[in-house]
Amino acid sequence: MTSLTAAERSTVLHHRPPLDWVNPVTKVLAVLILSVPLLLTIDWVSASTAVLLEVMLFPLSGLRFTALLKRALPVLVFAPIGGISMLLYAKPGGTEYLSLGFVRVTDNSIELAVAVTIRVLALGLPTILLFARVDPTDLADGLSQIAKLPSRFVLGILAGARMLGLFIDDWRSLALARRARGLGDRGVVRRFASMAFVLLVFAIRRGSKLATAMEARGFGAPIERTWARPSRLGRADLLAVLVTMVIMALALSTAVLAGTFRVVGQ
Repeated sequence: MTSLTAAERSTVLHHRPPLDWVNPVTKVLAVLILSVPLLLTIDWVSASTAVLLEVMLFPLSGLRFTALLKRALPVLVFAPIGGISMLLYAKPGGTEYLSLGFVRVTDNSIELAVAVTIRVLALGLPTILLFARVDPTDLADGLSQIAKLPSRFVLGILAGARMLGLFIDDWRSLALARRARGLGDRGVVRRFASMAFVLLVFAIRRGSKLATAMEARGFGAPIERTWARPSRLGRADLLAVLVTMVIMALALSTAVLAGTFRVVGQ
């Protein structure tokens, strides 16, 4: 396998999606900026504005539309569930359309249901766009070098994240082995419980070996650690923070101007 020349490496770097230039720690801050105000407010205008502006930034993520839909599928499924619960059990107000025991559908519950559904989308979409292409190692470098989190804690999380792929492979191998022995077509609940127990045993064994190996290599020593790849902040990070602040300011100001701004609990 031949290595890339300097010109080829430069070409690859220049073709990276814009969001790939943003430090993972900055992405964490951006998600907080986009999420905290939406958690404190509950109106459909601010959430809809945030979703619209976030979708407009989709080309910067480097994701294909089909990949975005696949990653957003859990959010698309659970968002209506939250809206339905709010529709049926929210505080009544305004015209009443249905009354059945504890269930009362009114103007207020309909408005809250729509707001909650869109707000779930507004909370989930930026996380998907910002972290879909983040390398766990880059995130760990940033958390230790920039956020100044304890190296032992960060590296332990990184090692656990790297093991997720092994657990998925183990689960697939267990399923194939059971099917080869004629045990994979019956008793879905029992099969799931037994496979989960086996996977738990594997996880404990691997975790113990990993902890011993990390201690043997000095990961728990109280010394300043050096890093193979420095993590730095640049102009892309400043721009990313400014853009997220503008998005949130536009979303909230639009709700205020439309007269729909509403704080949770009101």
